[in-house]
Amino acid sequence: MEIEKKRRLFRTPAGETLSLRDMFMAWWPVLLVVAAGFGVASLFIKPAPPDHVVIATGAEDGAYYYFAGQYADYFDAYGIKLEVRQTSGSVENFEKIAADGSDVDIAFIQGGIATEDDDPDLESLGAMYYEPVWVFYRGATPIDRLTQLKGKRLAIGPEGSGSRKLARQLLEANNIPDPKMKGHDLTGDAAAKALREGAVDVVIMVASPRSKAVRGLLEDRNVHLASLVQADAYTRHFPHLSTVVLPRGGIDLVNDIPPADVHLVATTANLVIRDDLHPAIVNLLAAAAKEVHSAPSLFSAKDKFPATKDVDFPMNADAERFYKAGPPFLQRYLPFWAANLVDRMIVFLVPLIALVLPLARVLPALYQWRIRSRIYRNYGELKFLEAEITQSSDHSKTADYLSRLDKIEERINQMRIPLAYHEQMYTLRGHIDLVRARIAKLAAGAAA
Repeated sequence: MEIEKKRRLFRTPAGETLSLRDMFMAWWPVLLVVAAGFGVASLFIKPAPPDHVVIATGAEDGAYYYFAGQYADYFDAYGIKLEVRQTSGSVENFEKIAADGSDVDIAFIQGGIATEDDDPDLESLGAMYYEPVWVFYRGATPIDRLTQLKGKRLAIGPEGSGSRKLARQLLEANNIPDPKMKGHDLTGDAAAKALREGAVDVVIMVASPRSKAVRGLLEDRNVHLASLVQADAYTRHFPHLSTVVLPRGGIDLVNDIPPADVHLVATTANLVIRDDLHPAIVNLLAAAAKEVHSAPSLFSAKDKFPATKDVDFPMNADAERFYKAGPPFLQRYLPFWAANLVDRMIVFLVPLIALVLPLARVLPALYQWRIRSRIYRNYGELKFLEAEITQSSDHSKTADYLSRLDKIEERINQMRIPLAYHEQMYTLRGHIDLVRARIAKLAAGAAA
């Protein structure tokens, strides 16, 4: 019973019992070709997405750090750790992500800090939000032009920050030298404190209105925000800048903060990645960015960001496609890990379609040829023996002829042939009987 079960495992739909050895001998060239095809395809399999990536941000009290923390929460839901690394700002972020051998995969970089010419191996995931240039000052005299800052004590941020680089560009355009006084490198809460205490006269910072320091200074009645009458002119001199308006009451309707519309210039906060970042991480990051930044804000309407135009680095194709069409097809219907597994394995469809399916049609013919060749090989040997007997009159060879015929018959009796080929086997045995009769006739002639 057990033997019968095993035999059924290797039967055709017609009920033929197939020999594993015959199948292997007939099909091994095909199996070798298919294995080679899958081997070549395996070279093109995407690696699994990493479970740990690093994003360079900025100071802990800044917007970059805040938004990166939201990305990290989003990544956690998919089992991937996004390490939020604190830095001095955009300039340092660019240096870190552009450095050879760096472990930084993603970075916030302020618009205008660097371009494709500075590193062709970086790509953009788009602009995430406007970062206005805030010019806060103390004193009764209104400031609406940057030329009025000449001779004042300025705090423009530390070396390595985007605030400092942009502030220096604007100051140089107004023939104001780089400040070297005490406190010039302050930013964030430290700069706000210095301004309130009179240690500096002006604070220039590039930050989101979400910044704690910006919010605090906007709500301080003793501190004023410069509304730049030349805001449009700066956008002509510096293409990476835009004009934005902080509307009256935009910060606080009840206390009417600010008390009038304020005209500002602004750059954008951009997400930049290394061009070898895994596509699955790119899609996940694009999804996080869209969820975090697509809401309306003080300076932008709903879905204004993430924006893919006027970025400093080439747009990543996967991210651009995500913003236009949503998540990839597989990720819409499968869990993140399953979608990526299927996406990686889909490359095996190439050898499956190109090799396996066409060759599957050849396999039955190869197997048939293998079985028939075994039968025909014995036919050939029998034919030669018959011809030799017919042409011979040497009665002394009858014993040799019988011995050779017995070997052929024994070999045939030991052959395992599928049921469909038994008719040919019976015919072969009939021919053996005919040859045996001829040998007997030759022997009888010798006796006479």
